[in-house]
Amino acid sequence: MKRKFRNKKFINFKKIVFLIVMIFTIYFMMGVIFNGKIINLKDLLFDTALKEVVKEDSIINSALDINITAPENLVYSLMNKVVDKKDIMKVSSDDYFDYDDSKSEYVEDTNKIDIKNPIVYIYNSHQLEAYNIEYVYDYSVKPNVLIASYILKEKLYNKGIESIVETNNIKKYLNDSNLKYNYSYVASRHFIELMLKKEKSIKYLIDIHRDSAKRNKTITKIGDKNYARIMFVVGLDHKNYEPNLKLANDLNNMINKEYPTLSRGISKKTGKGVNGIYNQDMSPNSMLIEVGGVDNTIEEVNNTMDILAEILSSYIKEKENGN
Repeated sequence: MKRKFRNKKFINFKKIVFLIVMIFTIYFMMGVIFNGKIINLKDLLFDTALKEVVKEDSIINSALDINITAPENLVYSLMNKVVDKKDIMKVSSDDYFDYDDSKSEYVEDTNKIDIKNPIVYIYNSHQLEAYNIEYVYDYSVKPNVLIASYILKEKLYNKGIESIVETNNIKKYLNDSNLKYNYSYVASRHFIELMLKKEKSIKYLIDIHRDSAKRNKTITKIGDKNYARIMFVVGLDHKNYEPNLKLANDLNNMINKEYPTLSRGISKKTGKGVNGIYNQDMSPNSMLIEVGGVDNTIEEVNNTMDILAEILSSYIKEKENGN
């Protein structure tokens, strides 16, 4: 009797193993077929006419709104989780850290500008979020949000706004502190505190990110150029969120007035399962801006930075002049 029971358990175990192997086989085949792209199940199953009908039915629409992503993209999806609110203050900025010896080896600023009194601090909590490398692969360039930050800094400078980009190595800080990737906001908070102590002139904090959304959501054409669309993210889980929300609304309205298709709007984050703070409790002038997505090129990001620098410089000059 015991032997029969053991045999049955073994057969069930083999079935489970076989099922797992089949699922992963199909999954990796899909990754090869779609060549690393993200495919939406609705796009895969329905033609244009039927999609319009499905769009009207919220239940069907939600059930089918599933993305099939290539295996290499899954790694990013798993890592790109936010740290829980209770862990935000876990690491103290008073801990020793060699500020000058930790410059990122990933991307260096090739157009260094001598900044005397920076008013804007640009940083990247997820420093290595990368853009599409298809057009720059042959040049051994891996464009990411740190490069996007350098671009924004230069364009702001050309419009009379001095800014500084955080180039300290987020990954190194996490490794040295024995923290996982999802504690990136803890690392960026550490550097924000150090920078605010070092540069007393800083008034505006901008955390540049790249979204994981598909290209059809992150691209727009204005005139004869393609632009990476942007989205403002505001954390509501701290008592001083209102000035940051107003700032996001003001900037979003300015963009919509001049470039109505560029912004994807404002994403308000609160509740269980999200960060809800994003270090925005550190300043009433804090911004988290998603610039483009995984499929956008650095050229499209560069075009967007022209507009973002224009809007930010106009806003900052107006505020600083007391208007």
